[in-house]
Amino acid sequence: MSTLPTPPAPADQSKRILPAAPKSAGLVVVGFTVLLYLVELVDVLLHGRLDQQGIVPRTLSGLDGVVWAPLLHGGWAHLFANTIPVLVFGFLAMAGGVTRWIAVTVLIWVVSGLGVWLTGETGTVTIGASGLAFGWLAYLLVRGIFNRSFGQLTVAAALLLIWGGTLWGLLPGQSGISWQAHLFGAIGGIIAAWLASRADKSKAKKTPSSLAE
Repeated sequence: MSTLPTPPAPADQSKRILPAAPKSAGLVVVGFTVLLYLVELVDVLLHGRLDQQGIVPRTLSGLDGVVWAPLLHGGWAHLFANTIPVLVFGFLAMAGGVTRWIAVTVLIWVVSGLGVWLTGETGTVTIGASGLAFGWLAYLLVRGIFNRSFGQLTVAAALLLIWGGTLWGLLPGQSGISWQAHLFGAIGGIIAAWLASRADKSKAKKTPSSLAE
């Protein structure tokens, strides 16, 4: 029996801070943002009729708003306010790759939307990508804890320093703002970070550390 030299261990992808393919990641998140602007343009041309396709709490007809709400905004100012968070958080959340980003995004999208549908104020229509942005932010803030990554924790500290004030949006009391979308989006982000960490640890256990013959 002979033992071959152990190959160098691959870089721990779970501790990555920036996307491995930043250009591709940038194109994906910019493309998503452009989609938001195109949808808002169509909505303007239709005199705001698309906005009625948002989430209407506890109504069967308003349940499909879970799918459409993050794509809709109540005017250009609303969309402008969400643009930078969507671009920054969406890009950084792609550190685990596009496939994982899609899974994380879908989970946040659904948890945020269903949370609004179950707990939102009766008779309201909720729209906007802020629940998604809060979910990505929460994902970025806690992934370093689950992954025990100093680099990711440093990024989280920087995000808190810059956008920490937005976390007040998780609390009720601000008129016209869906704190439910923000809160459940953040919950979705935390769940996504936990599941991603478990998947990475499971994958690491299955990776052989040496070869023998």
